[in-house]
Amino acid sequence: MSSPPTVPVADTLPQVRLKIVRRSSHPWVFQKMVERPGTRLPPGAVVDVIDRDGQWVGRGFYNGHSRIALRLLTADPAEAIDGAFFARRLEQAVTLRRDWLGLDAVSDAYRLVHSEGDGLSGLVVDRYGSTLVLEFFAAGMYRCREAIQEALAKHYPDGRFYWFAEEHVQKQESFDCRPPEPPPPAVITENGVRFRVAPGSKHKTGFFLDQRDNRRMLASFCRGKRVLDLCCNTGGFAVYAKALGGADEVVGVDLDEEVIALAKQNANLNQARVRFLQADLFPWLRDIRPSGQQFDVVVLDPAKQTRDREEVGFALKRYFDMNRLALGAVAPGGIFLTCSCTGLVSEEDFLESLRRAAWQAGRSVQVLRVGGAGADHPYMLYAPESRYLKAVFCRVH
Repeated sequence: MSSPPTVPVADTLPQVRLKIVRRSSHPWVFQKMVERPGTRLPPGAVVDVIDRDGQWVGRGFYNGHSRIALRLLTADPAEAIDGAFFARRLEQAVTLRRDWLGLDAVSDAYRLVHSEGDGLSGLVVDRYGSTLVLEFFAAGMYRCREAIQEALAKHYPDGRFYWFAEEHVQKQESFDCRPPEPPPPAVITENGVRFRVAPGSKHKTGFFLDQRDNRRMLASFCRGKRVLDLCCNTGGFAVYAKALGGADEVVGVDLDEEVIALAKQNANLNQARVRFLQADLFPWLRDIRPSGQQFDVVVLDPAKQTRDREEVGFALKRYFDMNRLALGAVAPGGIFLTCSCTGLVSEEDFLESLRRAAWQAGRSVQVLRVGGAGADHPYMLYAPESRYLKAVFCRVH
């Protein structure tokens, strides 16, 4: 691995001036709040940031092409953004997962870096056994990928790296990410349950690690019960319900033929008998209604509904429609887990959508717990965008 480019020392860094006085610790500064530099800077350049009054406020990545023009990484004028910086931040992230959370005893797959939640805006790192998957959301982080890999390799010397950035991110951030050859699919273990993961496929970084704690809690309700997993993806909740929870019958429904095939493999890995169906949840739920078919436990975990702030209303309408139909499939007194991974939809708005759906469905919802992602997905109080997942456990009457 070649050495990363040398980062300029602090007194030679270009300066970017804000149009405002900085009164926030949030790492993002939007384009409209930033004066355009006199000299053209490449996307992701490391810069010093001064406010309207000329006060130094921080150091981070500048990108004149992005709506998020600045991603501040440090407020310490003595701290350079170099290999040592990434070594420190990544050591903090690894120590949290290994020493404080004890995740190695639970799973060989978890989130190692959660962007702003770990002080590394624009970077996500997921561990799948010996494979470390880096997802870039910022041109600056992509430019520093070699320093990031070098720091991670000290903690995972046998690690294999795969990296990528989604096309819409590359377009927004104006960089060209060329991922290496995807690693072969591997089997990971989580709470004793095994799953086949395929980094480099279209399923995020390979698996939905954020639902680990919710899968375990859901399994605790399933012994001897009939369970329905809607938008089951690769079968996480469904397989847990049978293999760990001891459910009597489990049905998983998803529209995507590829994920259904992978879900079946995951069930087989655990000798779990699960019936997976490829279907659109809307007509499928309407079709079972006349027969009065209901389930003791129902999970609804759909994909992100929007990335566009202008479409939040549409996303809430979708959640309303899905929850209204799904609630009708819950047997009286049964458990309903409904989730939203749309970060732009607030917890308050999601709960209000659920309340309206329950009223329309003629059901009474008793909320047992409102959860989110596991502790390996931390968020900073001043950057709540990292807290995207809402998982509402209910009893339905």
